[in-house]
Amino acid sequence: MIKLKIKSGDTVRVIAGDHKGSEGKVLKVDREKNKAIVEGVNLVSKHTKPSAKNPQGGIVKKEAPVHISNLSLLTSKGETTKVAYEERDGKKVRISKKSKEVL
Repeated sequence: MIKLKIKSGDTVRVIAGDHKGSEGKVLKVDREKNKAIVEGVNLVSKHTKPSAKNPQGGIVKKEAPVHISNLSLLTSKGETTKVAYEERDGKKVRISKKSKEVL
């Protein structure tokens, strides 16, 4: 299994594909498939049958996974960056390669 630089809660920008340029917060990361679910990106329509939980049924908009390679991490200023690791105060932390800030 590959080590991923993107984690849940990170703010990312889509850099390739149909949703190029859109930004959002990472809700979930699937390390097995190298995919992430990003809030408000890659929305698909899912048809649901009526059930006890959803008695109405109908069409529900839901986020579909996006491949990690199509995502780029954003700094606090909103610019894309790569991730580096550094030891600060005895702890290993992720830092931005552009601005050297802790992510």
